[in-house]
Amino acid sequence: MAAAGHVRGLLRVPPGWRCGPCRARSAAAACPPAGQVRQAFLRFFQEQHGHRLVPSAPFKPIFLGTAHPRSELAQYQRVVNSQKCVRAGGKHNDLDDVGRDVYHHTFFEMLGNWSFGDYFKEEACGMAWELLTQIYEIPKDHLYITYFGGDASLGLSPDEESRDIWLSLGVPPSHVLPFPLRENFWEMGETGPCGPCTEIHYDHVGGGRHAAGLVNQDSPDVVEIWNLVFMQYSREADGSLRPLPQHHVDTGMGLERLVTVLQSKCSNYDTDLFTPILDAIHKGCGGPGYQGLVGEADVGSVNMAYRVVADHVRTLSVCIADGVYPGMSGAELVLRRILRRAVRFCSEVLHAPPGFLASLVPAVVEVLGDAYPELRKNTDQIMNIINDNEAAFLSSLLRGRRIIDRTLQQMGPSKLFPAEVAWSLYGNLGFPLDLIGLMIEEKGIQLDWAALDQLAQEDAKRKARTQQAEQLEGSGVRLDVHSLAQLQRDGVPATDDSPKYAYTLGQDGRYAFSPCQATVLMLYKDQSLQKEVGAGQRCGVLLDRTSFYAEQGGQAHDRGYLVRLGQQDVLFPVESVQLSGGYVIHEVTAPEILQAGDRVLLFVDEAQRLACMVNHTATHLLSFALRRVLGDQTEQRGSHVIAEQLRFDFSTQAPVTTQQLQEVEGVIQEVVDQNEIVYMAEVPLALASGIQGLRTMDEVYPDPVRVVSVGVPVESALMPNSQAAMETSVELCCGTHLLQTGAVQDLTITSERQLVKGISRIIAVTGEQAKQAREAGQSLAKEVDSLSARVKQGSSSLPEVQSLSKEVGHLTEEVGSTAMPQWQRRELQAILKALQRAANTAIRKLEIRQAAEKAQGLLEKHSKQPLIIDTIPSDSLSILMKVVNQLCDKSPGASVLLLSPQASGEVLCACQVSKSALPTLSAADWALAVCTHMGGNAGGSGIVAKGTGNTKDLQGALTAALEFARSRL
Repeated sequence: MAAAGHVRGLLRVPPGWRCGPCRARSAAAACPPAGQVRQAFLRFFQEQHGHRLVPSAPFKPIFLGTAHPRSELAQYQRVVNSQKCVRAGGKHNDLDDVGRDVYHHTFFEMLGNWSFGDYFKEEACGMAWELLTQIYEIPKDHLYITYFGGDASLGLSPDEESRDIWLSLGVPPSHVLPFPLRENFWEMGETGPCGPCTEIHYDHVGGGRHAAGLVNQDSPDVVEIWNLVFMQYSREADGSLRPLPQHHVDTGMGLERLVTVLQSKCSNYDTDLFTPILDAIHKGCGGPGYQGLVGEADVGSVNMAYRVVADHVRTLSVCIADGVYPGMSGAELVLRRILRRAVRFCSEVLHAPPGFLASLVPAVVEVLGDAYPELRKNTDQIMNIINDNEAAFLSSLLRGRRIIDRTLQQMGPSKLFPAEVAWSLYGNLGFPLDLIGLMIEEKGIQLDWAALDQLAQEDAKRKARTQQAEQLEGSGVRLDVHSLAQLQRDGVPATDDSPKYAYTLGQDGRYAFSPCQATVLMLYKDQSLQKEVGAGQRCGVLLDRTSFYAEQGGQAHDRGYLVRLGQQDVLFPVESVQLSGGYVIHEVTAPEILQAGDRVLLFVDEAQRLACMVNHTATHLLSFALRRVLGDQTEQRGSHVIAEQLRFDFSTQAPVTTQQLQEVEGVIQEVVDQNEIVYMAEVPLALASGIQGLRTMDEVYPDPVRVVSVGVPVESALMPNSQAAMETSVELCCGTHLLQTGAVQDLTITSERQLVKGISRIIAVTGEQAKQAREAGQSLAKEVDSLSARVKQGSSSLPEVQSLSKEVGHLTEEVGSTAMPQWQRRELQAILKALQRAANTAIRKLEIRQAAEKAQGLLEKHSKQPLIIDTIPSDSLSILMKVVNQLCDKSPGASVLLLSPQASGEVLCACQVSKSALPTLSAADWALAVCTHMGGNAGGSGIVAKGTGNTKDLQGALTAALEFARSRL
């Protein structure tokens, strides 16, 4: 076959090579390496079927019709790539399956060809069959096809079109199988584009057997290798399906499973995508090597551990290289769970030392580095982040174990571990629930799983409410895919939003915003385009041109209002401004009838716009200053600009120091004081991308793109070999900016913290707010100085020192919550921390002195008695406990229980048991019995315990204490 011979040449394998069912090979070289398999797929679609090779990227904006018409994304028709996919959370969750079998993964490469309104089912199926059977030469009798069998409840007929296409390609009817919605209807999410899919499954055994009954049955011998999704519907919010204006094809073939077939293996982990990593695991931890065992045959779960660690270290490496780090929410939280699962298998099953997981990263780079160069570039950073997070997890385990031990001591007779404590350990420390269960089972205690399930459900509801609130808060009117298609069919041009840049800076330093007049082209309400809306109705207004800035690029949308020409006393307040597919939608609640064709004047809230301009330009200056102070490896990870403040997330190899924060503010202030001109120009994207030192985000930019340069004309930055962008701020940005930097006046960083290891977040304010923050910092600094002098002066009065300690606490809270320079906050917090230690030391010394005096009186009263049970006045449980300790120290062999009535009616209880009385008398049991008698509770260990109660019958409590002790001795 000519085609097969041609691609065998591409694969650089012997001309006689064929890949059939699993069987032994005479030489390993007879099987194509994974890299050549990947390359053959890409070249097949690129060279033989006219697909454009593109990087791994999300194509959702194309499916939704929201891609900017001037962006490269909007030009795509048929493309091919290898997508980096992580499937470990949300709708498609494989995490729990990984390691148990030999074909599930958290990270995998999805070889895919895509059609955006170009070809559809017939071409997609034909190309897939050609590639598999002629290029890769997979035996046809090993392949089974599934198609959507229909769903009467949704009114969907079987996808007989796909079935007939496969039959026409020569697939036997016995190998073409219908399946229901769950298996053969693909959905992007709860809403959005969706459609039937047809899957290609491979039978590893073959040999003429009929394996149709094993398709979609989770058999390791018959596995899906390719899914062809035909996006022809849109799932609406009410659950209904509407036909999409354009049909799309989204296919995905897992490289790992394909290579397993072509290398004649029965497990993905036996291919060259995994064997170098498995070899590194064996070399690093010793012990038995990987044997590919599963289930009961895998004694001690050693083989499962190999698979888990190999899979998870691939996922960690790829995600971290892409800037996703283990964290506390969203994708970052999923990655944290993956890391911690890998660490547990390393330590508990493979008995590997700390740091072992990160040592496997070079093996991952060896396998994937050629396909994804970012892995080679970031190898050291990946290893450092894994090591840092592993150390944090191991530290959390130690803290968690201490909390578990303390909880067990305080539980009393209960045999159920408190669900609230377990859930807190899980949520706050990431302590695995199954590990908690194992630890407490050793002590005869069980987890309260019913209560835990209840807490999990409540937590899920809270998160859902929060997510819903965030969606509502950030939701403006956005055009749906059907309305976007209708606008394009009707030839409605994209909104001219260039007037948003129409402003000047006068001699007086004031900004003047040019007026804008526009025509209403269409109104959008209830997910449909309309020509008219009535009074009181909320709608989106589509104009031919606008001076309003739509929310994008991290900058908040403008506010303001519209008025109709000739009717300027009726305002249409603009509540939000959104951009969809090049159309700008202004959300208003109409006070009167509004119609297409109406002429309107646009009035932007100039104060809010100017504040956003100040903060957006300040954000660029901050990005430049961070790179100047922390180094060029510092990269922006996200930003959000509103009128009140700016937020900036960035990668950093080490925590930002107090001195560095001051230096960053100093660099910014220097540029502000120089009142540099801010140059802006639209240039071709290819030309702008060549600027040396250009700061960009990993996102799709329109072409041409807007370049914003501080202090250096854009033309100079574009010159070949220009170093301008290395010495100032030059960025691609669609936002609105100042024309000169002086209007920033001042910038104060009011918060800097690590979101996760390696990524920090800065909050900053500018102008008058920055000035107020500095004044607040200076005022608090004076208060701290005054308090410091009084603490250092000291006092012999316990109430006075306790009062000072409370003052330190209150001032610490105020310093922590007040908007002030972060560098100054840290300095004051360090001083206050030292003051708190000093106050606590002074309190402890005074309490010991008081306790010694009280203990001496009791010794004289109860000389050489084995049981000392009494009441004494005491201001706190801390002092009472110290009296008990001193009594036991000075009277060896005595067991002591003291009660102290308080003015509030509460009774404090503290006790200590001599070692000679153990184990017959337990302090925890003794205190619990007495406090229960007083209607309270207590906890502690066998030797010391404390608690509280509430009673007027002190003598009865003392009698109960005496009787309990005597009954045990």
